[in-house]
Amino acid sequence: MEMFTYMEDHDYEQLVLCYDKTSGLKAVIAIHDTTLGPALGGARMWTYESEEAAIEDALRLAKGMTYKNAAAGLNLGGGKTVIIGDPKKDKNDELFRALGRYIEGLNGRYITAEDVGTTEFDMDLIHLETDYVTGISSGQGTSGNPSPVTALGIYKGMKAAAKEAFGDDSLKGKTVAVQGVGNVAYTLCEYLHNEGAHLIVADINKQAVQRAVEAFDAKAVETDEIYSQEADIFAPCALGAVINDETIPQFKVKVIAGSANNQLKAPEHGDRLHEMGIVYAPDYVINSGGVINVADELIGYNKERALKRVEGIYDTIAKIFEISKRDSIPSYQAADRLAEERIARVGATRNTFLRNEKNILSNKK
Repeated sequence: MEMFTYMEDHDYEQLVLCYDKTSGLKAVIAIHDTTLGPALGGARMWTYESEEAAIEDALRLAKGMTYKNAAAGLNLGGGKTVIIGDPKKDKNDELFRALGRYIEGLNGRYITAEDVGTTEFDMDLIHLETDYVTGISSGQGTSGNPSPVTALGIYKGMKAAAKEAFGDDSLKGKTVAVQGVGNVAYTLCEYLHNEGAHLIVADINKQAVQRAVEAFDAKAVETDEIYSQEADIFAPCALGAVINDETIPQFKVKVIAGSANNQLKAPEHGDRLHEMGIVYAPDYVINSGGVINVADELIGYNKERALKRVEGIYDTIAKIFEISKRDSIPSYQAADRLAEERIARVGATRNTFLRNEKNILSNKK
């Protein structure tokens, strides 16, 4: 990878390599864009095949956070940390404290949070060295477990997608096929069941499936059968890349809306959904409830305010469908456009202020 060429092509601002011999820390902090505000993105710990793979993942995820935060209406840019190591074997207190010192050294340009392979406890260790961390252990001014709030956002976004597909946002009587019944999806199922939706569920964890069957009178199917169910809505809430060449021909639904990340295996699969008339709620928008919730900690957590903003995902998804129709583009492209237009507006405003400041200085000479 030609690093500077890649960063130039994709408008990255900064790449930081972090190393601490004592703790064994090897980490990458990528900052993609800070037009809207300081970059916010979680710290992920993973067993990468190579250092280059870790850098590529950090860069890719940082850009994704720029779009996610912008589309969510947050005054935050996009960044990401990846830590090279096995989260089950390689963690130690000194490692996260060392990372915290690197983050402190960025002087507020980047704010980290929990992600894959890290926990609230790890964030607490980082917090010993810097205030530029959110999602720390529950307490005064913190938000706690983000899963229920993420589920609320998925539910609201699904209702907006249902209105686009069926002309009415009521989910009563609708059949929803839910792939994966983890923490977020289980709470989503609660919302759907309470509204009167019929549920079909699948998960590799049979206990999770049985729990949903008993609690929500859900129908259980095998994991490879979930794509072909006769349903109104498909909710991918497990793995990424589940919308692909093999699954698309199986779909009998009118809406796809779920919590999984990177649901489209490739952009062309979003194009195919659009051509088929399937209403797709872009993943990084509909699942942004967690980041909206945790971002509220940065201004002093207020649960009522945070939940109101998460409920606004309904309006954001509706706006994406408006852009899709306005510009005759698939919804996944419309989501990107929504984010890019917001960044461009704020960027232009900041440029105006900078030019004015320069003019003032020149007039004093």
